[in-house]
Amino acid sequence: MESSEKPKSSLRFFIELVEIVLIAFALSWVLRTYVIEARKIPTGSMLPTIQLEDRVIVDKFFFKRFDHINHGDIIVFHPPPSAHATDDYIKRVVGLAGDKVEIRNKITYLNDQRLNEPYLLEKPNNDFGPIVVPNDSVFVMGDNRNNSADSREWGFLPVENITGRTLFRYWPLGEIGALAR
Repeated sequence: MESSEKPKSSLRFFIELVEIVLIAFALSWVLRTYVIEARKIPTGSMLPTIQLEDRVIVDKFFFKRFDHINHGDIIVFHPPPSAHATDDYIKRVVGLAGDKVEIRNKITYLNDQRLNEPYLLEKPNNDFGPIVVPNDSVFVMGDNRNNSADSREWGFLPVENITGRTLFRYWPLGEIGALAR
């Protein structure tokens, strides 16, 4: 009688193990796709705020449902076709719909007010604008202004292309915390 119980319990254990693995995989897929995602930074366009190879946590759900994009937010997005890129970008939001953005004499102006940008690696080399951000779009730039492919190059970013907003850096361990705004 014991021999017939053993195969049943072994089979039951295997089935439960498979169920647990499938549920864990499905939950992690849903969380990563729709809620929160860990990202590794592939370029230096956000230096010095985010270093090459840093890892950040990206909110993909809550900012869309309960909040909105603000000036200074660091976002992850699908670049527009004019960027000729396939990988997601990470940049800082400088202008929102209706804002006037201009770079003049190495200083960024937002709605004719000098923008305080202590996070910049260096001041931009070239003047830009003025331009007004259209509805349902944002204007983004990297903190490493002279080495960043951004809205100055490929135009406005449609809000629908935004996939998430960075919450904080989690790697390297000595740099854990919120990113400069």
